[in-house]
Amino acid sequence: MTVRLHTLGNGFRIATEEMPGLKSTSIGIWVNAGGRHERADQNGIAHFLEHMAFKGTKTRSALQIAEAIEDVGGYINAYTSREMTAYYARVLEDDVDLALDVISDILLNPRFSAEEIEIERGVILQEIGQALDTPDDIVFDWLQETAYPGQALGRTILGPVESVSGFSREDLSGFVAEHYGPGQMILCAAGAVDHDAICRAAERLFGHLAPVPAAKVCEPATFTGGERRVLKKLEQVHFAMALEGPHYRDDRIYAAQVWATAMGGGMSSRLFQEIREVRGLCYTIFAQAGAYADTGMVTLYAGTSGEQIGALAELTMDEIRRSAADMTEAEVNRARAQMKAGMLMGLESPSHRAERLARMLAIWGRVPTIEEVIGRIDAVSTADVAAFSGQLATDQRMALTLYGPAKRAPSLDALRERLAA
Repeated sequence: MTVRLHTLGNGFRIATEEMPGLKSTSIGIWVNAGGRHERADQNGIAHFLEHMAFKGTKTRSALQIAEAIEDVGGYINAYTSREMTAYYARVLEDDVDLALDVISDILLNPRFSAEEIEIERGVILQEIGQALDTPDDIVFDWLQETAYPGQALGRTILGPVESVSGFSREDLSGFVAEHYGPGQMILCAAGAVDHDAICRAAERLFGHLAPVPAAKVCEPATFTGGERRVLKKLEQVHFAMALEGPHYRDDRIYAAQVWATAMGGGMSSRLFQEIREVRGLCYTIFAQAGAYADTGMVTLYAGTSGEQIGALAELTMDEIRRSAADMTEAEVNRARAQMKAGMLMGLESPSHRAERLARMLAIWGRVPTIEEVIGRIDAVSTADVAAFSGQLATDQRMALTLYGPAKRAPSLDALRERLAA
């Protein structure tokens, strides 16, 4: 499998990866504009814009957009993250030109009609309501806000009801003008691809775009931490905790991911074994390491009863502290194997391949080989993982969110003390 790269004269980037034997292609455009690129008064507009892309263009109605792809058995969708927005499709190889034409149409020629804006506003308000009614979703939004209070990175992707209720056509068009220039876009395709044909199509569809001035750099993120406790009569307390982790260009990112996998990445992990299997304190518990351009979060989550939240929270601190002293080589080897297998299995999908191309180009400006990434994972030693765990145990910045019957939960200060003991 070969990755091929090309950049148009206006800065528009293209990356393709052919996967021999496949009859389908995943193709999309990733835009370096997400939730953290919004001003406070714009919170939620990147996500609103993603929704509006499918509500009609100058040449296609919303129904025609859906029919164009589904008439050939394809699939089209989009998503908004804190640092990117993606518009992508999966089609058979003979329909790649059609998919790219539809994606370019919704990006370059949106109508933003007043009627459709009002309809989609209602849809997004329902989506916000659904998130608020889903405790194990909303607790992570609160955790993000608690970790990065008053900052763009701490705000929700969906945005608050007040902002979403007021967005206008001019607001949407203004965000596009500021952030959707050719230099902010990356076209990626994987599967049954013809690189040269895709480059020719991209030149025809996007080559005329004039570069836009670089948008204001995102405000630097500062992990501050704190506690948010929302008491509500639920069956469980939803416990989410975060400590600052490395950003994705930090050499420690692989140690952080190995540690998180060993601690809470599967049934054999420490937290799962000790807190669920041995103690029976929960059904769900996990740990994960996420990263952004300038910061990261090591996150732990569990759901338990109001009577058992104290024991669960304290045992979680004990396991984090203990991992700095007695993490074994066998645990690290298992975590590395899980990471490598998960990555390689995922890359059997052209959609995951295309996603990886975009993510690597956005982060590094290049696409590291799979062998390079595996080498970085294999280079993480037991000592590296123990050192990373020790840093977590001594770092007093922590974010804690609790939702449900949480009266008996320890305070943030009490958990800090236990972690540092």
